[in-house]
Amino acid sequence: MLHGRRKEQAELDRLLDKARGGSSGALMISGEPGIGKSALVDYAGNRATPLPVLRVSGVASEAELPYAALQLLLSPLLEEIEALPEPQADALRAALGLAAAPRSGVDRFLVGLAALTLLAERAPLVCLIDDTQWLDRASADALRFVARRLRDEGVALIFAARPGFEAPGVPVLCPADLDRAAASRLLDEYAPGLSGAARERVLAEAAGNPLALRELPAHTDDPLATARLPLPHRIQQAYEQRIRELPAPTQSLLALAAAEESGDLAVIFAAAAVLGLPVAALDSADAAGLVTVSAPTWSFRHPLIRAAAYQNTTYSQRLDLHRALADVLTGELDADLRAWHLAAAATGPDAQVAEALERAAGRARERTGFSAAASALTRAAQLTPDVAERGRRLVLAAETAELAGRTEHALALADEAERLAPELRPAALRARIAFESGSLRMACDILIDAAEKSDAEAAAAMLTDAVRAAFYAGEPGWAEQARTRLDKLPLPGDALARLMAAGVTLLLTGTVEEALTNCRAYVAQVRQAPDTPAVMRSNAASLAILVGDFDAARTLSMSLTEECRTRGMIGWMPLALATLSVAELYRGRLRDSALAAAEGLRVAEDTGQIHRLAHQQGVLAWLAAVEGDEERCRALAEQNLTHFATEHVATSRAWGVWALAMLDLGHGRSEAALDRLDRAAQGPIGRQIHAVYFAPDQIEAAVRLGRPEAAAEPYERFCRWAEAAGLTWAHAVVHRCQALLAADPDAEEHFIAALDSTDRPFEQARTELLYGEWLRRNRRRTDARAHLRAAQETFHGIGAAQWADRAAAELRATGETLTRHGPDDLTARLTAQELQVVRLASTGATNKQIAAQLFLSSKTVSHHLYRAFPKLGVTTRTELARLQLG
Repeated sequence: MLHGRRKEQAELDRLLDKARGGSSGALMISGEPGIGKSALVDYAGNRATPLPVLRVSGVASEAELPYAALQLLLSPLLEEIEALPEPQADALRAALGLAAAPRSGVDRFLVGLAALTLLAERAPLVCLIDDTQWLDRASADALRFVARRLRDEGVALIFAARPGFEAPGVPVLCPADLDRAAASRLLDEYAPGLSGAARERVLAEAAGNPLALRELPAHTDDPLATARLPLPHRIQQAYEQRIRELPAPTQSLLALAAAEESGDLAVIFAAAAVLGLPVAALDSADAAGLVTVSAPTWSFRHPLIRAAAYQNTTYSQRLDLHRALADVLTGELDADLRAWHLAAAATGPDAQVAEALERAAGRARERTGFSAAASALTRAAQLTPDVAERGRRLVLAAETAELAGRTEHALALADEAERLAPELRPAALRARIAFESGSLRMACDILIDAAEKSDAEAAAAMLTDAVRAAFYAGEPGWAEQARTRLDKLPLPGDALARLMAAGVTLLLTGTVEEALTNCRAYVAQVRQAPDTPAVMRSNAASLAILVGDFDAARTLSMSLTEECRTRGMIGWMPLALATLSVAELYRGRLRDSALAAAEGLRVAEDTGQIHRLAHQQGVLAWLAAVEGDEERCRALAEQNLTHFATEHVATSRAWGVWALAMLDLGHGRSEAALDRLDRAAQGPIGRQIHAVYFAPDQIEAAVRLGRPEAAAEPYERFCRWAEAAGLTWAHAVVHRCQALLAADPDAEEHFIAALDSTDRPFEQARTELLYGEWLRRNRRRTDARAHLRAAQETFHGIGAAQWADRAAAELRATGETLTRHGPDDLTARLTAQELQVVRLASTGATNKQIAAQLFLSSKTVSHHLYRAFPKLGVTTRTELARLQLG
């Protein structure tokens, strides 16, 4: 019976009811030791009927074994791995050690997706994860991914952990200390014969902690000297005293089990035989209520008992325990655990144990267990006699820790390696960390310096990355420094590294024509070589945007996105989708842009890619501005700009600034729009391609304010780029700007010339709107209506509602009575993810195939279709093929 936990029980009951109804949810129970987390987990397990329950508890010793906890949790479902989409099945098999990892490695986020799919296919069910703070990092990451992706599968996922374990996005339930009444009832249940004075002492000492209320009554005659210690330590001391009262062989057997930790009776008994401990010694521990025995495993009744049993030994005794365990762990599958026990038994440098740990780290890395691998390499370095070899292992440990997201630990290891051997400079690691933390100057300096000490191929890669960092920051001086070094390398003149460095550097310094020539050459080379590595195709897509070739940018980024979907490269998705969303935006396919940006945002959140997250927030803010959703635009722009307030990444910050300016321009707040864009153009953003593309907005705002002189610089900026780009749409926009700046008699010929392009429907509609306004002001209402009507139709069709309203207002000003707009765009009725699902379903793809492509569960796909069909007025999948879905 639980005392004083009605609120917590109600919360768990709601979550379980959701799962029974086919909805999913996750919950974190967080609290100090003894507060009753495991009791609440037990409650959820008992109340889950008739839902199946999967359960696992974290074990400290297995924190260094990647995916150990996930394998235990999913063990009842492993036979169903064959039913998963192939990339997911391969990733999960490799992660769980059921198959060799592919050469290209395993995408750790794909492991989480595979776990979600496996759970969803068996749902409704309940997953209980206790002592989550001791999960191996790989399992914890996979389960966090599952928790963030839960939608409509019917899965209830419940974590229980001590404070410090985080699962972003998961609601947290913090059980409070029991009140006096509940504590009294619990104490009476466990110690009914306690005297009045002793009872009051226990109530005061326990302070509402349920475990303390159960354990302290047996020790009320102890002095109060320990009362100053934290309660968990006092409880552990109580357990230590109970253990010391047991026979010596039982104490030793408990300590052995604490060192082994997994509870495998076969291993414990085999090691006990090595140490000469009788198996019968277990009976005393069982009778004392300290352990629970259920062959083939046993478990301590509370983690503090395990800690007490281990602490109840001397240093030399612990060494003997770990040696005995290493002696009996002789199987091939036990190699990693054996290495760790040998390391625990080592009293000084040991080259053989260090090698065993490095091999264990290699196996962990293959399975994306980067945190476990980093720990193994760190311990291997400590045991390595040779200084140079120790430094090498520390560098590898640092690089692996960074892959695990343990940035500060990675830097500490790198510092230690350089102290041992100054020539060991993990430049790539330090540069990545600096870049991700927003220190672009530091990243650039590290790469340039390291390139001096590297071979030509490695130096070219480093210097290219340095140029990229300079471009993100909008700093031409940095880029020129890296390019100068790159030009000295023995590389072909048309090498991709040279072309990219030249294109980006020249664009930052304002040498536009030569910059675009190099960028176009890079894009052309990559498009002619379909087997080009993903990073170069990503670069090419970005450079295509710089030269205004949005179709090429879309083709390249779409190809990369499809490869990510096919191969399950979830970690690459935010970058690919970021470029795709921008390409679609510039093409005037605003709904497709929003689709890509929304998916990129979700995946960036799931994978913790903060830079990509902020970028997509900025793009979505721009789209919200054009749609006229002021509240959403401001919220997204604030998130984008807040992130970059201290991290000067101009390429992403530009989107947040531009979004707010577009919002102002759309609402007729020309002065505010011009002020934002003028200030942006004077800093690093002014050296980004955004400053070229928002120059026409500056010009329009300046003209509307009657300040044509303020349009001179942006006009020159755009014309210089348009001349170098040589694109039809760019020349059309130049004519539109000239029309705005020309005297009335000359404006019309420029408006007419500006309409000679349909490459960018949003820009075309803006020209129609401005021309229509000009015609109305010149009292040519009949002529104006045709252009205003065309503008309204286009704006409405692409989802630019704010601008469609402006065109409608101008139409009414001509005297035209507006009737209800034409047929609704069906896609506007759907959410972004519903539209994705419906489009794929219209091609004949099954729910399973759609789920694999969109990194969702099949049940979530089914739910989206269930919601989308009534909105579209269809009842079967075959009817979707007849609809215009874009």
